[in-house]
Amino acid sequence: MAVTALRWAYRRLGRLYPRIFLVLELQTVYPVILGTYALFSFYYNGEPGEFFALFGITCGLAAIAIVIACVRTFPMLRPLEAWIAGARDDQSTTEAWAAAISFPWRMIRMNALVPAIIVIVPSAVISAVMLDLTWTAVFPFIAGSTVALAYASMLHYFALEIGYRPLLIDINKQVSPRTEANVSALSVRWRLLLTLPMINAITGMTVAALTAEGGGGESLSLDVGIALGVATTIALELTLLVTRSVLRPIADLQTATERVLDGDFSVSVPVTTGDETGELAASFNAMVQGLAERERIREAFGTYLDREVADYILSDSFAEDGIELEVSMLFTDVRDFTGFAAEAEAKEVVAALNSLFEVVVPIISRHGGHVDKFEGDGLLAVFGAPRPYRDHARRATRAALEICQRVNEDEQAGNLRVGVGVNTGRVVAGAVGGGGRLNFSVIGDAVNIASRAEAATRELDRDILITQATAESLGPGLEVKSVGSHRLKGVADPVELFMVRSAVASREGESSKDGSALDPEQILAAAGKVRRGLFKRPGR
Repeated sequence: MAVTALRWAYRRLGRLYPRIFLVLELQTVYPVILGTYALFSFYYNGEPGEFFALFGITCGLAAIAIVIACVRTFPMLRPLEAWIAGARDDQSTTEAWAAAISFPWRMIRMNALVPAIIVIVPSAVISAVMLDLTWTAVFPFIAGSTVALAYASMLHYFALEIGYRPLLIDINKQVSPRTEANVSALSVRWRLLLTLPMINAITGMTVAALTAEGGGGESLSLDVGIALGVATTIALELTLLVTRSVLRPIADLQTATERVLDGDFSVSVPVTTGDETGELAASFNAMVQGLAERERIREAFGTYLDREVADYILSDSFAEDGIELEVSMLFTDVRDFTGFAAEAEAKEVVAALNSLFEVVVPIISRHGGHVDKFEGDGLLAVFGAPRPYRDHARRATRAALEICQRVNEDEQAGNLRVGVGVNTGRVVAGAVGGGGRLNFSVIGDAVNIASRAEAATRELDRDILITQATAESLGPGLEVKSVGSHRLKGVADPVELFMVRSAVASREGESSKDGSALDPEQILAAAGKVRRGLFKRPGR
């Protein structure tokens, strides 16, 4: 009921909620003051009217202390108020989260001396005067009031945590901040070490007061001393044992979580208790097993699929019904592979293809593409999906240049030679298949044109041919020359094809996925063998 009421108040009050809740929560100090004077009445002889007068005076002093605490504390609530008012950018959200998390402890620390100076010391002096006590009676009053103040501070801390929880839940719907952020909060260890002895001290004082028969300040001082002594000695051992019992499983979970974050899914947390922490440890182990299974699936995907495609399929952004977008396709095929396969043994054929793809696939990946499918001695690679790149045409062409250099010129794949066709166009990318078998692929006429452009490399005796759509999308550092329009099988209209040459070797730094490259002027100066007038861009 209380949580529901707090959520309702948060929704109704909006940005005023943090301040209003703080002001209302601080009013709980008045019952603590009343209870403190009720305990003091067992030690000192006085008329009920005198104690009620003291209660009224102390409440007035407490009101002043509350006003001072609010004035000092309200500025800490500004990030929360701004976030509730609509400042939902990442920085504002993180600041609001940190402010809400740290506010209870910061508020207690900042105002710890305010009630002592404004309330406890003056009320102790006034009590000694009104009850006609000696000046030494001030000190027992201060000692007992300090215990009550510590008790009230712990109540404030936990009440503020509960009160700001609806706001924190709302903030975490937008972002999940890490607790490593620079926040000030009271750890679980210190909550237990401070709370449990304080409960014992308050309980001991209450029992002593109810069984006391007056005694004045000496009796009060003795009871306070005994209560604090028991709380910090006999009860401390039990407090430490309870603290260790609670924190040890939490520490095991924290250590295991850090190992999981580092990618170690073989970790497990020992289930050493049968309570809620034991259930939490068992649930954590089950979760890690699920993560390990997911990682095995990801690794399997990464073996049979490109890693980026595997990550995309496993992500929340994966659209099974497909999306339409513009990409660049690279199609490569081995020259005269049929004759080679007819003369070589099966193992030799497979080894040759694997050697070829060991060279080609990393090149495609370095330029930001992924292998869509292997087709015998060839493959289809896609640039621009699932990871979008504005310069996908340039990336695909650069990859084609490096493939031909490494395979055809440097002969890093043995005696095999390849032809490469590149085309840019709109396709549909999505999961295609049936009967429980799906394949992430691209579909459209643009794919067929890329394949036919590669086939034309045999007819025109060129290593690389790109279409006009690709040529028009290239940036600096690449030069092209038209080889005319050609009719391609399965394509209705003639397609203009271009041969391409880089003003640099494909060692240009663009293979990194951040798209960085050397300055084109530096590249041209280094490649003095290329005549500037030999090639030209279409339309120039």
